[in-house]
Amino acid sequence: MEPNKPQRNSTSETVRQSQTINKEEEQILLQPYNYILRLGKEQFMGLNLVNAFNYWLKIPQDKLIAIKDMEHMVETSILILDDIQDNSTLRSGIPVAHNIYGTPSAINAVFYTISIGLERVNKLNHPKAAQIYAEQLKQFCAGQGTEIYWRDNDICPSEAAYKRMAIQKMSALVTMMWKLMQLFSDYEKDVTTLIGTLGLYYQIRNDYSNLYLDEYAKGKGYCEDLTEGKFSFPIIHAIQKNPGDKEIRNILNQKSTDIELKRHCVNLLNKVGSYEYTRNVLEELDKEARNEVERLGGNPLFHKVLDSLLNWKN
Repeated sequence: MEPNKPQRNSTSETVRQSQTINKEEEQILLQPYNYILRLGKEQFMGLNLVNAFNYWLKIPQDKLIAIKDMEHMVETSILILDDIQDNSTLRSGIPVAHNIYGTPSAINAVFYTISIGLERVNKLNHPKAAQIYAEQLKQFCAGQGTEIYWRDNDICPSEAAYKRMAIQKMSALVTMMWKLMQLFSDYEKDVTTLIGTLGLYYQIRNDYSNLYLDEYAKGKGYCEDLTEGKFSFPIIHAIQKNPGDKEIRNILNQKSTDIELKRHCVNLLNKVGSYEYTRNVLEELDKEARNEVERLGGNPLFHKVLDSLLNWKN
C-alpha cells in the first residue's frame, strides 16, 4: 500500500483563495488607518461639510451615510499620506502612523483604503460616481505634487501660483463630496466659488496656524513647515516682498529642528509684515465665504463650519 500523500489544492482553488481577503487579513492591512481614527471624528472637517451641503441638497439618508463613510475613509488616508510626504512626526499630538507601523505599511494602507472608497462609490449605483471620484483624487494629487515639487526644488512660487495650487489641492475632496451628493439632488445652484474660496481659506489658515498658533504646535510640532522647508503663504509673502534678502530663504533651506532658529524666522516674518498680511487675507476669505453662503440662500450649518475655523483669530 502506498503511503498517504498530502492533499494539494488545485491551481484554480489557490487562485480563488488568493483573491479573497478575510476580516483578519484586512485588519492587519488597515492598522495604520485604524490608528489615525483614534483622533476622533471632530478632527475631520469633511464630515461637517457633508452635513452642511445636505442642508441645501437634501439627498436620501442611505446615500448621505454612504458618502459620509467614503469621505471619512479618503480624508483619513490623505492625512496618512500627507504625514509621510512632509516627514512629519506628530498628528494631533500623537506619533504619525508611519512611525508606528513603518512607511511601507502606511503607504499600502492608504492605497487599500482608497480602493475600498472606490468600492463604496460604486455601490452608490450611479454611472457618473466613479468618474467623479477618480477625477477629484487626480486633482488633489496634482495640487499636492505641485507643492512638493516647489519644496524639493527650492522654487518659491508667486502668490497667484500658490493660490491656484491651494484651490486645486484643498478643494478636490470638497468638490468630490458635493458632486457625488448632487447626483441624488434636484439642487442646481453653482457652488464652485464657495468651494474654491473655502479651499484657499483652509490652506492659508493651516499655513498661518503652523507658524503662529500654540495649539497647532502641540499637535504637529513647533513651526513644522519650517523644518519641512515648505513655501507656505507667509513665507512666500516675505520672500517676494524682500527678494534680495536671503536670510529667511537660507533658514528654510536648512530644514532645521532648532526651535530658536525657527523663532528667529517667525520674528523676521513679523518684521516684513507677513503676519499682518496673512491675517488680512484670512479675514477677507472668511467674509467672501460667508457672503457666498448668503448669496446661495443661507445655511446655518455652513456658518458653523466657518465659525469652527476662526481659532486663528485668538
